[in-house]
Amino acid sequence: MQKNSYIIPDTALFLNRSLCGGDYPLLIKDLPPEGKPREKLLAQGPEALSSRELLAIVLQVGTVKEDVIQMSERIIRGYGENNVLTERDAEKLAEEANIPLTKAMQIVALGELGRRTYNKRASGFKTIRNARDVYEYLVDMRTLPKEYLRALFLNAHNRVIRDEIISIGTVNSNIVHPREVFRSGIESNAVAVILAHNHPSGEAISSAEDETVTTQLIHAGKILGIRVLDHVIITKSDFTSVKANY
Repeated sequence: MQKNSYIIPDTALFLNRSLCGGDYPLLIKDLPPEGKPREKLLAQGPEALSSRELLAIVLQVGTVKEDVIQMSERIIRGYGENNVLTERDAEKLAEEANIPLTKAMQIVALGELGRRTYNKRASGFKTIRNARDVYEYLVDMRTLPKEYLRALFLNAHNRVIRDEIISIGTVNSNIVHPREVFRSGIESNAVAVILAHNHPSGEAISSAEDETVTTQLIHAGKILGIRVLDHVIITKSDFTSVKANY
């Protein structure tokens, strides 16, 4: 027996406003605070948002004819979640999606950022075995004006499974707490971590503070089961490991 054709229902949300003379599309202002994309992102993190909600945050506002949630829903429904970010021609996207050119430019720029991030990870080191590998992998840290602390979380095969910025300091200082370092490692089921921070001064020499913090993190890692393999100092033209008993 042949089944009926599939029917894909319209999943757009509507409020029944019969007293107002018809259906009224659900706008951002109609949503409770915890259901609004920005508030939801802050409270639950980006992984809790749908693609429609994430796109709405990027687009920020809609037009006089269309709320940003409606616009995001229509764009994704028409293009698909993945295809919309592959478009490189902003004018073509604006015409086909019937959206302002500035909105199309925002989407094209977002897609390009995603491609660049993916290409960087695909072409860089995926397996880290020594401080030289760390230095090559974190090439973007060499000329930063402030001190960044970065953590590379590894699996049992020395492959990077998460790359996290832990903190951003001033020109010559950075404050870090073990819970900030290892939180992402626990979430990722990492077995090891390599720390790295840059010295804007250009001196690849570990300070007494660097050594003290590193020792504390090594001890904390042993308790948590995430081994600290190294702590690499990065400058524009050189690198070195912080002196510690790893």
